[in-house]
Amino acid sequence: MQDFPWGNHSSLTEFILLGFCSNTESNVILFSVFPFFYLIALPGNGLIITLIHTDSQLHTLYFFLSVLSVLDMGYVTTTVPQMLVHMVCQKKTIYIGCVAQMYIFLLLGITESWLFAIMAYDRYVAICHPLRYKVIMCGSMVAFCGFWCISCDLINTVSAMILPYCGPNEINHFFCEVPAVLKLACADTSLNDRVDFILSFILLLVPLSLIIIAYINIFAAILRIHSAQGRLKAYSTCASHITVVTMFSIPCMVMYMRPGSEAAPVEEKKLDLFYNVISAFLNSIIYSLRNKDVKRAFLKVTGWGKVPE
Repeated sequence: MQDFPWGNHSSLTEFILLGFCSNTESNVILFSVFPFFYLIALPGNGLIITLIHTDSQLHTLYFFLSVLSVLDMGYVTTTVPQMLVHMVCQKKTIYIGCVAQMYIFLLLGITESWLFAIMAYDRYVAICHPLRYKVIMCGSMVAFCGFWCISCDLINTVSAMILPYCGPNEINHFFCEVPAVLKLACADTSLNDRVDFILSFILLLVPLSLIIIAYINIFAAILRIHSAQGRLKAYSTCASHITVVTMFSIPCMVMYMRPGSEAAPVEEKKLDLFYNVISAFLNSIIYSLRNKDVKRAFLKVTGWGKVPE
């Protein structure tokens, strides 16, 4: 134990992650399943990044998709390797890594939330103002998004870590996440709950509202298209994005927009597992299987054939 420089509390020198479950047989099953998701998510998203940056047409239209793939790779790499190690090792302690994991995971999540709003605006510009696309859409949007997300992430992480943690030190989760860590604080966390709610409103509901507004305008524009084939093509470009946004937003809102005391540990783990590991796994599949441009670029690179028009 060591003294906090800002108070009379003693701080924990380590946390213990209890993992996804304590049952040995269940851990064996999970240990055989999670590497599959991880080893598919990494090359799947890596392939999308490679295709987008090697094909000039994709680089222009799908730049933000490549950023999403980078975030998804970061998501699973931040949590899954450590979770797998803790499944087979007796020592499950973490401290400095816990702070880093909270910060990186939250940063990736916040950035992804706002990136979805940028991608919706990207679809709006591509469908409603195609001739001005290259003028309106630019990488500076991602830079601004990153700066904004770093600032909000610092507020959330620092507000959690300045609290006194004096025991117990067992985090009932498979990785360090702010709601799970706050349950161990030896102080009133109601202020942190309010900060989390306000930040969640800004970082989840505001982007989601912008996405809804963008798609209202998109669907209004699609209905004005006279060609049935043109309408179908426009709808298909939006379907993947809407699916991915839904898979990400609903679990995040359930996780972060309720008081920590109301969250059941088992339910938290399932939600985190879905929007962290499984969504990163599904995103690459959704965007590759449903997108003719991505499939065409893949066949062009491999030389296996061409996608029919």
